[in-house]
Amino acid sequence: MSDSTAVPNRGLITASAMLAMLMQTLDSTIANVALPYMQGSMAASTDEVTWVLTSYVIAAAIMTAPVGWMARRFGRKKLFIGALIGFTITSMMCGAAQTLNQLVGFRLLQGMCGAAIAPLSQATMLDIYPFSKRAQAMALFSMGVTLGPIMGPTLGGYLTDAYSWRFVFYVNLPFGILAILGLLIFMKETPAQDNLRFSWYGFGILALGCGSLQLMLDRGQELDWFSSAEVITEAVIAALGFYLFIVHMFTSDKPFLAIALFRDRNFSAGMVMVFCVSSVMLATAALLAPYLQNLAGYPVYTAGWAMAPRGLGTIMSMFLASRLGMKVDQRKIMACGLLVLGWALYEMSTWTPDVTQEQMMLTLVLQGFSIGLVFNPMSVMAYTTLSPQLRGEGTSLQSLARNIGSAIGISVTSFTLTRGVQTTHAEIAAGITPFNRVLQMGDYVSRTLNPVTRHGAALLDDMINHQARIIAYNNDFRLMILTIVPPMVLLLFMRRHVRPVAAAGDD
Repeated sequence: MSDSTAVPNRGLITASAMLAMLMQTLDSTIANVALPYMQGSMAASTDEVTWVLTSYVIAAAIMTAPVGWMARRFGRKKLFIGALIGFTITSMMCGAAQTLNQLVGFRLLQGMCGAAIAPLSQATMLDIYPFSKRAQAMALFSMGVTLGPIMGPTLGGYLTDAYSWRFVFYVNLPFGILAILGLLIFMKETPAQDNLRFSWYGFGILALGCGSLQLMLDRGQELDWFSSAEVITEAVIAALGFYLFIVHMFTSDKPFLAIALFRDRNFSAGMVMVFCVSSVMLATAALLAPYLQNLAGYPVYTAGWAMAPRGLGTIMSMFLASRLGMKVDQRKIMACGLLVLGWALYEMSTWTPDVTQEQMMLTLVLQGFSIGLVFNPMSVMAYTTLSPQLRGEGTSLQSLARNIGSAIGISVTSFTLTRGVQTTHAEIAAGITPFNRVLQMGDYVSRTLNPVTRHGAALLDDMINHQARIIAYNNDFRLMILTIVPPMVLLLFMRRHVRPVAAAGDD
């Protein structure tokens, strides 16, 4: 592939695709910090306002799967620009919403439009770059995937504090216009295949499974999981939907997703790795924000900036991995990244609220550095042996795995955190009695912390709860270390791709 003849304006197409990608991934987390302000503005309860996040995630998860088919049926450029126009317009509608029902409805539409952006960005960059530069292209793509969710809380906190919660949606307007114009002017259209048939049955049962799973994960913690009839119903429907989809895929003449995708060893292993690493990436961010604010006493704005070093580490490792990718076996780079990630999570499992800023920032930089070392080569390896005709479906399926992994990671860590606090609180409280020697160390201590008095009992309960939360957070970070085990095992099954001999004009 030649820069001058095959893909003119490749840099501008890349910039436009990355701008679109960053805008979409930012919206997955940028609204989180603004939820209390939305709640006050619209007189909504805490349960009701969470649907602002849930509606977006559910719509994006469901609409990710058919992106590959739609790109082949209507043409990638048309679909890409249409998705960006819809995403930008619905972002403005979200910012202008006057009631909670309007906001939830517009977020649903925003998620439907934004679902196509990530897989189309990745497929576009895989097509316009030759293999010799694919590692650099995937470094840019992975940077958009990882930096967006990391930057979201920081940017959202600033916009909400300086202006209004509505600006977390209005900020998409200039970026959306620039991305649309860039793709409209510089991107070439891929031919549309008018004869393609859409499997409504396959899409319907996959959408049913994904939607029910997402609802179960979002509502489970609130409804005490399987003690609720609603959660049990959603779990059964999700399991049935995924089962019927697998049966359909293996038995139908024209399944919704090509079975050849799962026969490719590298792609299948890459999907599992995306699932595992995505679950750690967003779950860590979800745990860090309340940890820094509620336990370490950081203000909201400062807590957002405290997580920024992860992004710095990611940027450094993306460029390093893209440089090493053509010289070193990609599997070795991923193995190093996974080991560093495990070490960073172990360090976080030893934190207390008194952790120094230097130690905290170093650990977060290393965690971001490890994610870049995993995501970049994994994005290359997953597609090296996959047929170019399957890239569209492959990128949409990988985006679906990333969305589901993130949702499950956040849900599991939230659940284990809550249960961990309750269990540890009970264990510590069992040893607190008026006969405890610690409570008899002096008149002041015995009077202040006397569990018989109302004031003493309340003060002791606060102290115990504080310690229980520290221990629960440590256990959560320790639990996440286990997520590096499946990817490490899968590295043994991935095939090394031999770099093809570059053509005369290939650069």
